[in-house]
Amino acid sequence: MTTQLPQILLVDDDAPFCQLLVEYLGADGLMLTVAHSGEAGLQESRSGNFALLILDIMLPDISGLEVLRQVRRESDLPVIMLTARGDDVDRIVGLELGADDYLPKPCNPRELAARVHAILRRAQRSAPLADETTDASSGLSISKMKRTATWRGERLQLTSAEFNILVVLSENTGQIVAKGELSRRGLGRSLERYDRSLDMHISNLRHKLPTLEDGRSPIQTIHGAGYLLLQE
Repeated sequence: MTTQLPQILLVDDDAPFCQLLVEYLGADGLMLTVAHSGEAGLQESRSGNFALLILDIMLPDISGLEVLRQVRRESDLPVIMLTARGDDVDRIVGLELGADDYLPKPCNPRELAARVHAILRRAQRSAPLADETTDASSGLSISKMKRTATWRGERLQLTSAEFNILVVLSENTGQIVAKGELSRRGLGRSLERYDRSLDMHISNLRHKLPTLEDGRSPIQTIHGAGYLLLQE
């Protein structure tokens, strides 16, 4: 009996770099389909065949950020952005638009493979049937098995990373979760110095969660300690 390899979509116009990733990630148990333009990548992403999208920002037709914007209008497909080294603006914008993670180019294929596997594990992880739904507060309900979250009955449109972070916070409602722990459990990796991805995911979550009756965000920053999900 054969096991189907995870299908990954790589959108990048650098042919030698793509071939390197196809060979390296293929040897690591991943199967890549390559698109060399934004439009081609966007069409492929709509097929429903892929578990994850690796997306370069610099593309010959439309930018990777525009591709990401359109993908996020249609699906919660996990996305890793490839950005120019040192270009913090593109990284921040990508995270604001819903990217799950990013790596600067040129990147180490081994690190990229580790990031891909971490996201796939989080996306595929399910809870026991008896613990399918977790009520973190009177307003928030999370189904780990279906990977859905609702606030007062309204479905929240979350990316894979946002959902995982919200699950960790909900499991510790009313308690401070250290940033390092939240990164390890929510993003699947240790928190690195100057890495703002966790902060951006939290910011996105705050925009998607309605405010409490007193006007506060349900997610509070505890300076020097971490984040806290309030209970109504």
